[in-house]
Amino acid sequence: MPGTNPFDLTGRVAVVTGGYGVLGSRMAEALAGAGAKVAVLGRRPEAAAACAEALCRTGAEAIPLIADVLDEAALRRACDALLDAWGRVDILINAAGGNVARARTDDVPVFTLPFDAFDEVVRLNLHGTVYPTLIFGEAMARQGTGSIVNISSMASFQALSGVMGYSAAKAAIDNFTRWMAVDLARRHGEGLRVNAIAPGFFITRQNRDVLLNPDGSYTERTQKVIAKTPMGRLGRPEELQGPVLWLCSDAASFVTGAVIPVDGGFSAFSGL
Repeated sequence: MPGTNPFDLTGRVAVVTGGYGVLGSRMAEALAGAGAKVAVLGRRPEAAAACAEALCRTGAEAIPLIADVLDEAALRRACDALLDAWGRVDILINAAGGNVARARTDDVPVFTLPFDAFDEVVRLNLHGTVYPTLIFGEAMARQGTGSIVNISSMASFQALSGVMGYSAAKAAIDNFTRWMAVDLARRHGEGLRVNAIAPGFFITRQNRDVLLNPDGSYTERTQKVIAKTPMGRLGRPEELQGPVLWLCSDAASFVTGAVIPVDGGFSAFSGL
């Protein structure tokens, strides 16, 4: 109806995996601020509870859900608990993921990459998105409505040195996003949407030592990133909130299968 705010999420139920991380917590804040009930999902009970409590202090309705995104049984229990508590699930943000230190090959030949480290980083980023999507997405399919947002990366757009396993996993996320978007819309109707955002370079707990020196100054790698970013800086976590809120809301009702860069122009710039 005229005057209705298409970004309003009042009455909707959202799950944010990795919802207590630097980026995931800001996404959870955005959803709660738009009126959604938010379930913070992660394997660390204290961290999930603390994040949910922080959201509740702002007047939002939030609960922790304890599950490892690679544990099917735990995810199914979490989904059942959510449905018992709130009766539905409308939004899934797959924010769990990140690189694995042992899988980096910044200063060594890629041939030295331990195979188990490669498996670990691929499982965390690919399987850790696929599993929650299939479990919570099934509940959405029964409803006939829902929005899923995956987290891609600049590493899926072009080759970034030292992160082969992470790059392969994030490239797979892009394909998985498009595949699920097509399958859900064709099988379950236009109310099911799957998209992704591709963040540029943001400082998190996992990459802090790669992007910052002990004194807080930028590393050589970060200086190269900024030189290739037309906006000339790193991203701020709150700058992911708008794109996520848009993709989860009715404002993006005809958007599915998209991977949206949030990168200050990094992916658009050739370097020349």
